[in-house]
Amino acid sequence: MTFHRLLATAAAVVAASAPAAAAFAHARLVRSTPAANATVASPGVISLTFSERMVPAFSSFALVDAAGRETAVRTTVSEDGKTLSASLARPLPAGAWTVNWRIASSDGHRMTGSYGFTVR
Repeated sequence: MTFHRLLATAAAVVAASAPAAAAFAHARLVRSTPAANATVASPGVISLTFSERMVPAFSSFALVDAAGRETAVRTTVSEDGKTLSASLARPLPAGAWTVNWRIASSDGHRMTGSYGFTVR
């Protein structure tokens, strides 16, 4: 096989697989409140909005302080299925906080991630 024919074959394979790759795309975090790396007054609500619908039974997040202690939160999923929220029962103390999230998108894929923010 000549170099040009090999190159053309490789390009055809890549082009044919591009639509399939899009079909297997996973939900991604598109917005959060508080925002990642933000410094804020103690928030009353934490919310995470994803690019796709999620399965509520398999979607939640944990709120962890700098010492690794978890603060209990009860999450809910919005009516459109894209936003995961929790109202905080009491103000968060000043310091660094991490949101560790885990969701299952409507196509069954499970994803995890985290981001941090600081309470002043």
